[in-house]
Amino acid sequence: MKLHNAAPEQLDLLGKGLGQLASPLSYQEVATVGWNILSEDVSLPVAVLRKQRIEHNLQWMKYFMERYGVQLAPHGKTTMSPALFKRQIEAGAWGITLATAPQVRVAFAHGIRRVLMANQLVGKANMAIIADLQEKDPGFSFCCLIDSPQNVEQLGHYFSARGQRLRVLLEYGVPGGRTGVRSEEQEHAVCDAIAKWPQALALIGVEVYEGVLKEEADIRRFLQQTVTRTCAIAEEDGFAEPRILLSGAGSAWFDLVAEEFSHHQTELPLDIVLRPGCYVTHDVGIYKAAEARIQANNPVAREMHRSLLPALQLWAYVQSRPEPDRAIIALGKRDAAFDAGFPVPTLHFRPGYSEQPQEAPAAWKISAMMDQHAFMEVPPEADLQIGDMLCFDISHPCLTFDKWKQLLLVDEQYRVTGAVATFF
Repeated sequence: MKLHNAAPEQLDLLGKGLGQLASPLSYQEVATVGWNILSEDVSLPVAVLRKQRIEHNLQWMKYFMERYGVQLAPHGKTTMSPALFKRQIEAGAWGITLATAPQVRVAFAHGIRRVLMANQLVGKANMAIIADLQEKDPGFSFCCLIDSPQNVEQLGHYFSARGQRLRVLLEYGVPGGRTGVRSEEQEHAVCDAIAKWPQALALIGVEVYEGVLKEEADIRRFLQQTVTRTCAIAEEDGFAEPRILLSGAGSAWFDLVAEEFSHHQTELPLDIVLRPGCYVTHDVGIYKAAEARIQANNPVAREMHRSLLPALQLWAYVQSRPEPDRAIIALGKRDAAFDAGFPVPTLHFRPGYSEQPQEAPAAWKISAMMDQHAFMEVPPEADLQIGDMLCFDISHPCLTFDKWKQLLLVDEQYRVTGAVATFF
């Protein structure tokens, strides 16, 4: 996929997690400053991305997708970082998945020209954003989801008035789940409604999100039913383009989607597009658990003899030792995700005394978090002082990325090699 040129960005000098600068720097120039996290050149807390691990994860997922013969459109809501979108495209991604019209506008402004919006497009202002982008660049490839005749009518009227055609994917869902049609009756109603707007709407494929299900057997059954219904629509000439787009997969079950969709028993001309996003930085929580399952059960993952690596970390200071068995860390809910488990201390470093960080003891555990403070339980005899630096791994990268305007890229010695911006 071709990337269009975008204006270079500069560091937000008012943001957290930066060193002292006399003048603005482009993100590419950050590497020339000579910062090192361990030398205390940067204000803490700071979010860092381990560059070598990101490259490893990009290549891991590229190989996985190639082995199944499917395409990758990583979900950009994870990072909302165009610089990382660019790396994902360069590593072979088909396009970028996004969740909202404003997110699509950000990606477009930074050169992304193929977007799958894994959501319904509802509301005049959101429709206007997409129509404006399609008008600005007729080569912009965009599609979104649809699951109701009411939304069909709204989109049909709007895009007809704009003299445009909107490409849509029929979404299938499950009872008690999120969006998506639940029955063949609902499917027919949506398809019939789309057929009334041949100039304004084009049904180009089918989409699912399997992550609302928790059991493997249920997920496989749902994916198989989706392929069956896709074939049924194709037999009735219900798709508007020669190739049919079939999409699914969040970050937890992409292996099952790859297996079920790529092993389909049909001659349909399918373009299979999977959408995991968290793989680029991985984590030590919910996605580590999912990846352990994949490593144990998936033949492609096993043959690689390697796994995804956690690449997003937070550094923070020990701020207080008010009690022998408690340390207060200058890191809080404003800095790190806490919805799927607290940050996990992995490295301990004492500036001016240590040469290299040491592995943090397993007994050191975050037990609670406030806006700007974390409570860490430690043994009373723990060698932990005010001003010591701790490195934390996280669970659920999506809700850590959105707390930072910029994240620093670091090498394996924690030398700063660059930075990336986010646009939440």
